[in-house]
Amino acid sequence: MIGGDIILFALLFVTAVNLARCLSALRSLLYIMRNVHPLLYQQVDGRGFFSPQGNLSKQVRLYYYIKSKEYTHHHDELFTAKCDRVRQLFILCVALIVVTTVAAFIL
Repeated sequence: MIGGDIILFALLFVTAVNLARCLSALRSLLYIMRNVHPLLYQQVDGRGFFSPQGNLSKQVRLYYYIKSKEYTHHHDELFTAKCDRVRQLFILCVALIVVTTVAAFIL
């Protein structure tokens, strides 16, 4: 039989890969946002988003922008597609973190 440690390790690996995918998609969204929506790029502190000195309240602004789907009325299709992708990956990543945490306590 498959041990609980192997299942937990597999879940941790899948969660880490999806977290990396989410961060990569977010980085590409910020790159596109710089050209397509410069005002929002400044509001979410695009240049310092991934820096240790990044402003958390500005980063939360991007979270609520994507969560409430304010991007649906934007004119650029690439920007809306990237926002959808980041939103889907974020939901997947949160679900995987919850499942991994539950599995860690059960196994």
